[in-house]
Amino acid sequence: MTTVLITHPACLEHDTGPYHPETPERLRAVLAALEAPEFSDLLREQAPMATVEQLSRVHPRAYVETILAIQPDLGEPVQLDGDTLMSYGSAEAAARAAGAACTAVDAVMEGWARAAFAAVRPPGHHAEPNRPMGFCLFNNAAVAALHARTVWGVRRVAVVDFDVHHGNGTQAMFEADPDLFYASSHQSPCYPGTGFPSERGVADNIVNAPLRPRDGGPAFRAAWSEIILPALRAFKPGLLIVSAGFDAHIADPLADLRLENPDFAWITNELVQIADTLCGRKIVSVLEGGYDLNALAAAAAVHVRGLMRA
Repeated sequence: MTTVLITHPACLEHDTGPYHPETPERLRAVLAALEAPEFSDLLREQAPMATVEQLSRVHPRAYVETILAIQPDLGEPVQLDGDTLMSYGSAEAAARAAGAACTAVDAVMEGWARAAFAAVRPPGHHAEPNRPMGFCLFNNAAVAALHARTVWGVRRVAVVDFDVHHGNGTQAMFEADPDLFYASSHQSPCYPGTGFPSERGVADNIVNAPLRPRDGGPAFRAAWSEIILPALRAFKPGLLIVSAGFDAHIADPLADLRLENPDFAWITNELVQIADTLCGRKIVSVLEGGYDLNALAAAAAVHVRGLMRA
């Protein structure tokens, strides 16, 4: 079966300025890595723009329309908070990022791909229903999850997240719905200051496994093997979506976990196996963080290599 890569050049037009860590070069590095000969069998698709209807399943319509209407003049970005800004191309980039996640769901549900990777920016897991934050405008993984439910009738959807930062936005969108599952490993203490084990959701559908600064592969694998993966299996999702952030890499400058490429290969393999068993061999992955360009490119390549073995 085929793995599909979904992206769009418009995601490069989200201009965050010269000193911001979430730069277009991140996506360029990932896409360059995926041009290697070993990835020649990837299907490659252009991401559509998510519709207002798709986005409004997780964000209030007024919020969606406000974000899409922000198109500042070239060279004059609008600062939304201390970390998050929008340039002239940001609204389209954000809509394409969420649209890529929805297209990834369509690909695996229609059956022409078994796994899908949305290589997009801006990332999404910090975006709350009414609030952009942490470089994120729309919550791409959550939009994809509700797309799967509404369009494809998937009742129980899981999003799992190995970004170094907790996905506060995804948790906020899922915690009151017993048929949505969110699990995260992340550094704590660290931005955004959420993601404690006591945060469990309305039906134990939220699972947080915080890691200490300087934790490496053994602690990461234990958190997933002993806490997250058993809970994911017990939830029995019909579709598995991965918030794939690579900023837990030892080389990343924004936090202090110590993962290496074999750790990303291991977690990808574990998640593919669960998708094989519980989700009819359907798995969707959406790019989140990762801010050292070489580490990001290498880890993303390891991840996609694992998806291609699905």
